[in-house]
Amino acid sequence: MNLKENVNEGLRSIQSNMLRTVLTALIIAIGITSLVGILTAIDGIQSSVNSSFADLGANTFSIRNYENGNRRSGGRQQKQFKDINYREATLFATHFRNDYNANVSLSSGIGGAIQVKRLSKKTNPNVSVTGIDEDYLAIQGYKIDIGRNFSKNDLENSMNVVIVGQEVIKTLFTREDPINQVINFMGSQFKIIGVLEKKGSLGGGTGADRIIFVPLETGRALAANRALTFDITASAPQADDSDYIMEEARGLMRRIRNDALGRQDSFEIERADALAKNFEEISSYLRIGGFGIGIITLLGASIALMNIMMVSVTERTREIGIRKSLGATPRVIRLQFLIEAIVICILGGLAGLVLGIAIGNVISKSISSDSSFIVPWLWMFMGILVCVFVGVISGIYPAIKASRLDPIEALRYE
Repeated sequence: MNLKENVNEGLRSIQSNMLRTVLTALIIAIGITSLVGILTAIDGIQSSVNSSFADLGANTFSIRNYENGNRRSGGRQQKQFKDINYREATLFATHFRNDYNANVSLSSGIGGAIQVKRLSKKTNPNVSVTGIDEDYLAIQGYKIDIGRNFSKNDLENSMNVVIVGQEVIKTLFTREDPINQVINFMGSQFKIIGVLEKKGSLGGGTGADRIIFVPLETGRALAANRALTFDITASAPQADDSDYIMEEARGLMRRIRNDALGRQDSFEIERADALAKNFEEISSYLRIGGFGIGIITLLGASIALMNIMMVSVTERTREIGIRKSLGATPRVIRLQFLIEAIVICILGGLAGLVLGIAIGNVISKSISSDSSFIVPWLWMFMGILVCVFVGVISGIYPAIKASRLDPIEALRYE
């Protein structure tokens, strides 16, 4: 009996015990669903993170306040550093632009829990207001949907104009064109000159869309006597020079901040794609964990399949005796039962792949609303290989047991 005849015989046996086959395949399908689903979800989230940072570029970096300045370490208060002020930020931007022909943008958080009003409508007090210059949107990867960016005139004359995120527009406007409309917040009126494209944020939230940008000088006026801290974002002219330019920026900022030689930086400098790289490292551990969970699930499924195959051998003892009496060798009997187990696993695996891809994409979409649909070809191939492996492991012992049956005793079996 050749391989094709064994496969056909296995399929006939499966058809004759359809309910048992379906239940057995479902066990395998659940295991493959958990394996492929988890790995697909992780790949989907990773793809979303990568796309979120793609517009920023690997040559973009930020300089901001040292975040650990107020934390305790080993029971001792860590050294506190003064915030980056307006003079230091503008001095850095001027020198860095002139010396390295690099793009530099300044920004400052004006308020993080602001309520915005228009006529009788108002937002929840969860809108953030940020003061920016004309280069900020391009460097940070924001895009204008309708309207325009800030002009030199807006910045130099501290005009009361704003660029607004999609979530704010959705709340305050229904069908009206928001351009040149007036909104109120922080005790002042502002004219909308631009609306941002929907950006979304990791976790399915809309934090990046609940934002209002004002000209930097206007933001300083809104803060009144409150001291502001400024963030600096810069990009090297060439991606190949990014490491060199970052170190030059570090040295320039240390001189401006009067950091003593041999002392730690009084600020933090971080590449824009650092978060994406950190998440990629974390996701590799998540993949290992997800693969482990899936394998454990499939181990339980393989035990169940082995038990069912043992029952099948017992039920078909007389059939095995007839086949042996007609000349079937132990190798043919082993191959028949082994192929039957593998076919059942592959049928369950195919169903599991479909469910796993669907569930994985649903999970990644619920976590990150801007994630794209992922078809994990690698995990699909791995899933099929795992199915074959589980089929071999589950079917080998029942197949060996069937091949060793004595044909005379098997014929007597009732």
